[in-house]
Amino acid sequence: MNASFPTPTNSTPLCYSINSPPFNYTPFIGSAYYSSIFSFLGLTSNLIAFIVLVKSVWQASTGSRSFFLIFLGGLVITDFMGLLVTGCIVVSFHVMHFNWRQLDPNCHFCNFMGMSMVFYGLCPLLLGATMAVERFIGINFPFVGSYSKTKGRIVSMVLMVWLFAGCIALLPLMGVGSYHMQMPGSWCFFNISYEGNDKFFSLIFSLVGLTSIAVSFLLNTVSVVTLIKVCCGPDRTQRHRDHEVEMMVQLILIMVIASICWCPLLVFIAKTVLSRDRVQIRLLLLWIRFATWNQILDPWVYILCRRAVLQRIYPRLNWSRGSIMTLYPSFSDTV
Repeated sequence: MNASFPTPTNSTPLCYSINSPPFNYTPFIGSAYYSSIFSFLGLTSNLIAFIVLVKSVWQASTGSRSFFLIFLGGLVITDFMGLLVTGCIVVSFHVMHFNWRQLDPNCHFCNFMGMSMVFYGLCPLLLGATMAVERFIGINFPFVGSYSKTKGRIVSMVLMVWLFAGCIALLPLMGVGSYHMQMPGSWCFFNISYEGNDKFFSLIFSLVGLTSIAVSFLLNTVSVVTLIKVCCGPDRTQRHRDHEVEMMVQLILIMVIASICWCPLLVFIAKTVLSRDRVQIRLLLLWIRFATWNQILDPWVYILCRRAVLQRIYPRLNWSRGSIMTLYPSFSDTV
C-alpha cells in the first residue's frame, strides 16, 4: 500500500496535499463485506434500541427515568446518524472505487466526512459525561435536581452537546487544524501532526474525549457509592431506588464501553503529537475501527440490560420481592 506524496502547490487542494488519490493498492473484497456488515449491524442495533426507548419513554413512571431515557435517545440518534453518514461513504468507496480527486476537486465532500468523523466521535463521549453529571445531581442532590429539571431542559442539554461538538468539528474550516484524505482513500479525518495548528486541533480532540471519559468515571463512581449507601442503609427505601440502580448499571456499562473503544485512539493521537512521531497508518486504522465499535455496542446496553429483559432471561429468580438489591441479600450484608 503506497501513497503518493505530492509537493503542495497552489493548484493542489489542501485535503490532498499530503495523500493524493489515486492510491496504488490492491482492493480487498473483504473490506467491502466488512464495512457493509459493520454498518448494517450498527444501524439495525440502534434502530431497535430507538424503538424500545420510545416505548419506554411513554411508560416511564418517574421524572428521573424519563430524563435519562431522553439522554439515551440522543445517544442512539447520534450513533445511528454517525454510522449512516460515514458508513454510506466508506461502503460506496469499496464498492465503486471512485477517485476522490475527480469526485471532489474542491474538498467539500472530504471536509464533510472529516467533520462527521469528529462530530459523531465526540458526541457519544460528551453525552456520556452529561448523563453522568445528571445522575450525580439526581442521586446526591435529589431536591435540587427535581426542582431544576424539566424535559425541555434535558432536550436543551442534548442540543447543547451537539452544538459544542459541532463547533469543534468546524474548527479546521476556520484554520485550526485541517481535514485530509486518509489511507487507503476511503475516508477523511483531521491531520494528526505536531506542526502548526494541526497540533492544537489534535490535542483539542484528544483532550476533550479523555476529559469526558474522566468526568464520567469520577462522577459515576461517586454516584454508585452514594446509591449503595442509600440502598443498603438502615433507612433504605428499596422500591423507589430500583430504577436508579437500573439506570446506573446502564450508564456504567456505557462508560466502560466508551473507555475501551475510545481510549486507545485518543491516547494514540496525543502520544503521536507530543512525541513528534509520524502517524502509523496501520495503528490509526486499527484504533479507528476499534472506536467505531462503540456505536454498535451502545444500543445493546439498553436493549439487554433492562429489568424486564433480565426477568425473561432468568425467570427462576424471585423478581417480585420489590427490589433489585433485595435479590442479593448477601451483597447488602457485605456492604
